[in-house]
Amino acid sequence: MRSEDKRRFLRVFIALSLLSLFADIVYEGARSIGGAYLNLLGAPALAAGILTLGELLSNVMRLVGGVIAYKVPSGRVYWGLILLGYGLNVFIPLLALTRSWELALLLFFLERVGKGVRAPARDVILSEVTTGFGRGKGFGIHELLDQIGAITGPLLVSAIIFLRGYPAGYREAFWIMWVPTILALVMLLSAMIMYPRPKAVTEVGKRMGGRRLSPRFWIFMAGSMATMLGFLYWGVIAYYGQDAANAGLIAAGEIPIFYLVAMAVDAVIAVPIGILYDKIGSKSITVAPIAALLITPTLFGFSGRTGFYLAAVFWGLAMGVVETVMRAAVADMTTVEVRSLAYGVYSFGFGLSWMIGGTLLAFLYQIGYINLMIAFCITAEVVATAIFAALPKVRG
Repeated sequence: MRSEDKRRFLRVFIALSLLSLFADIVYEGARSIGGAYLNLLGAPALAAGILTLGELLSNVMRLVGGVIAYKVPSGRVYWGLILLGYGLNVFIPLLALTRSWELALLLFFLERVGKGVRAPARDVILSEVTTGFGRGKGFGIHELLDQIGAITGPLLVSAIIFLRGYPAGYREAFWIMWVPTILALVMLLSAMIMYPRPKAVTEVGKRMGGRRLSPRFWIFMAGSMATMLGFLYWGVIAYYGQDAANAGLIAAGEIPIFYLVAMAVDAVIAVPIGILYDKIGSKSITVAPIAALLITPTLFGFSGRTGFYLAAVFWGLAMGVVETVMRAAVADMTTVEVRSLAYGVYSFGFGLSWMIGGTLLAFLYQIGYINLMIAFCITAEVVATAIFAALPKVRG
């Protein structure tokens, strides 16, 4: 690779990482209080679980976006999908205007649709510009910057709630999200100008459709789906947090702090787990289901804020692996020509599983079957661990 290309790839990588940083300030700030905000608006507990439908919509749109990028290999199409996706972030600040939980759910869903549309094309470009210094390491650094935004968002939201009070602070927290929304779009335009024609567009080879997705890919996806099935959705944790706040066990302003802790752990683990992946491959992914297995036992097994903080640590550890090495593994299992399709297919199965698991666990919480919640999560994660442990090391 020429030194000029290396420098250009590095600049694009930095722009995309800063893009994710600012976008995560917006989304993760909102997500940290999503379940609590629905509770404030009078939604039933099941609504917090239905938030996972937004993740399903996101991943359906990842499939759509991946297929479009695969079928129409054009630089304009790739960047157009990314621009449309990040443009839909404007619906988060608009949550400040909502007065009904149904409308709030709709706005959360629209933002998730945007995340889905942009993800396959963006991840393909990330996999291209990180080839020079290790894909696992590259995705790890990207996730680190991503999580700096994910930490900043909940911290900002928490500070506003503490300063402005409850419930007025919730709406003001959403309004402030206009600033990172605009900054994210500036970073996106910069990356688009520097790298208008991705390698996936310029090196389109002979395609074989679904036959290019190997059995190893499908086994990996099965393990990922099992992981997400038992991975307790944060909206349910936040809803439980609001119940705890109403009971006087914690302060409402602590709810985004719990999420901040999770994002901090995610940030800390991102680069080390990425480097580990470059060395030992997919075996490193077993950290995700093992960590996810411990979320519900600690959340409900320890009283008060202790359970929330412990669960946040394990949640962040699991998510750090999911967002780093699992994304890198998809790229290493596929050729550049079919990679956008692979990301779309993978994400759809991933999101479907999380939606099913999240909704079921929210329902079990609503009817008070806590022990069954714990048993379900443990079973799913044991299955996932077994699948990943049997998966051969992935190399591109």
